[in-house]
Amino acid sequence: MKRLRYAFNVALDAFYKFLADDGWAIASHIALSALMALFPFLIVITSLAGFFGSKGLADDAVELMLETWPPQVADALSGEIHNVLTTSHGGVLTIGVVLALYFASNGVESLRVALNRAYAVTEPRSWYWLRLESIGYTIVAAVSALAMAFLIVLGPLILAFARRYIPLRIEPNESLFTVLRYGLAIGSLIVALIILHKWLPAGTRKMREIMPGIVVTMIASLVSGVVFGKYLERFASNYVTTYAGLASVMIALVFLYFTAAIFVYGGELNAAILKSQHPGPLPAEGPSPAPAG
Repeated sequence: MKRLRYAFNVALDAFYKFLADDGWAIASHIALSALMALFPFLIVITSLAGFFGSKGLADDAVELMLETWPPQVADALSGEIHNVLTTSHGGVLTIGVVLALYFASNGVESLRVALNRAYAVTEPRSWYWLRLESIGYTIVAAVSALAMAFLIVLGPLILAFARRYIPLRIEPNESLFTVLRYGLAIGSLIVALIILHKWLPAGTRKMREIMPGIVVTMIASLVSGVVFGKYLERFASNYVTTYAGLASVMIALVFLYFTAAIFVYGGELNAAILKSQHPGPLPAEGPSPAPAG
């Protein structure tokens, strides 16, 4: 009973801190930044796939990225995404792709702002270093998406080869590949959340200090996606009536808004747990970074 009371008090304190830190406004900023960064990010993925000699990987990478989205949201953007993926963007080093990479990194910067505020830390690093770091995260994310897509494409070939030598142990199973796809998508999301909470904001945090917020973010995001998908099944026409040609954009924006709010709350929850364990200012590990020059 005492643990339940403690969990409730910490969760409530995190919610109050979420409100005090303008969590809804920050979530709106993240959602808009993410939507604006989505298509430049797709351009980066397409260009990298072309650079590696297989533009078809871009389709597989995007399909894997959208596995955890409600089908109604993914379908709403499918036409626009297809247009981006099938448009030639030239070489990787063209000015257009460089600008796309810069704009795609804005989504990372919005997440940094949210986590810095949630963990109540002041950013000491220079703005240009932070931007380069965000661009680096964007490139790593794009390459990782292509690598996972390559594994998905290679999977059936590996299975077919293995069946030639151990046919009794490995049988063709489409449901197995479906589970693996969802598992890979969810696993990559967990890794991304760990990286974001641990290294994106200022300061340092231990794994045990960030895991509660990550677990809550994952569970709440999956539940939110299911609930929002059920809602769209019945009331998607409301968006078409209200927003006409912008309906698909608004559907994606609302979904991203709730997902961003859950993400911000996850950071606030971690901070609330730390506060309950260490009354006063949150503990900082290691020497304090020098002020930005």
